[in-house]
Amino acid sequence: MRICVLGLWHLGCVTAACVAEHFSTWACDPDPATIADLQEGNPPIFEPGLQDLVRSQLAAGRLVFTTSIAEAVHNADLVWVTFDTPVDENDVADTEVVARQIRNIFSYLVDGALVLISSQVPVGFTARMEAEFHAAFPHRQVSFAYSPENLRLGKSLDVFRGSERIIIGVRNAADRSRLGTLFGKFCGCLEWMSVESAELTKHALNAFLANSIAFINEIATLAEYAGADAKEVERGLKTDIRIGPRAYLNPGAPFGGGTLGRDVSYLAALAITADLAAPLLNAINPSNTAHKDWSRRKLRQLLGNLEGRTIAVLGLTYKPGTNTLRRSVAVELCQWLTRQGATVRAYDPAIRKLPPELQKFIRLCNTIRDALDSADALVIATEWPEFQHISCDDLGSMRGRVIADPNRFLKPQVRHVDGSIYAAVGSHAG
Repeated sequence: MRICVLGLWHLGCVTAACVAEHFSTWACDPDPATIADLQEGNPPIFEPGLQDLVRSQLAAGRLVFTTSIAEAVHNADLVWVTFDTPVDENDVADTEVVARQIRNIFSYLVDGALVLISSQVPVGFTARMEAEFHAAFPHRQVSFAYSPENLRLGKSLDVFRGSERIIIGVRNAADRSRLGTLFGKFCGCLEWMSVESAELTKHALNAFLANSIAFINEIATLAEYAGADAKEVERGLKTDIRIGPRAYLNPGAPFGGGTLGRDVSYLAALAITADLAAPLLNAINPSNTAHKDWSRRKLRQLLGNLEGRTIAVLGLTYKPGTNTLRRSVAVELCQWLTRQGATVRAYDPAIRKLPPELQKFIRLCNTIRDALDSADALVIATEWPEFQHISCDDLGSMRGRVIADPNRFLKPQVRHVDGSIYAAVGSHAG
């Protein structure tokens, strides 16, 4: 099977590199700079193990990168659409960007080709692309399918190669057979359904996770007021058989990055189109936005006026295991601190240089110790593993002893250093 992967950012690079371990793979992106870097074995985004995998597949001749749609799509049995869908600050996705890229391949598709869409798009998108193709080329035999991406930044290679299950939406038995050959290399549990059901499942899954985060964080806020401990409440919930130990109920930081918010917005927009009430869905994003005030509220509560204060922020990326700063809650916090007149010193193991627009209000440090030196407060903003090695001696260089650790990530012995004031989401400790 000859496969073309179309769109090479995080999802596309991981997909192309992993698929090339089993199939001849051409990977295409319209950006010449991205392709030039990939041809040298340098992916545009950090993901553990990805660079080594790309380089090994290039060396083996199983993976080819190109900007030429004609070269990549011609004779491809399967074209896998993996463009990242841009999301604005209000969690509204620009799906037309993906639609334009799919339209660009229409004339190059050969009879019998299958277009598999994994970009994050709203339910009904695949059917729209399908209809547009057949309207433009009524005598061509090309089919469309949808399988939602299920990667996790920082663990994407492991997740792709060993998924617990893969959702696949198809139109016919022939496409199911072909995609079974592909996905069977990576997973033994393939969940087959209609294209529309697969699209809606992705929205529903992310909305459920987003709702779980928003719910437990609201409970955690009430726990602080009531003198309860949200982690004990979490344990009480997870030991109920109707909820279970793997429930996405972990009081802590709000969700960021745009992925969960985007799918919540998709469903809310669908409800508007259908003229149906969706009060629960419409409440998730505002609840999450309100929870972003937790660190701000705690710092004000414990330090008072922030003007002239120095705040150490450990972690800037959207989550550990990536170098993505887009839609990062940590970056939003740094911006807010600067507006309050505070000085922000930050350290992140994946960030060696900040974009120019962030350099204006964040001083990037080379080590944890540099960030902590003479700081009035410490905020654990991204849970990088190395932060669990912070010692009491490290904290000794701080001027103040306020620690805001939303997810209780620091080791217990560090949380309660003599003279420190420790705050975590859902904890009455202080």
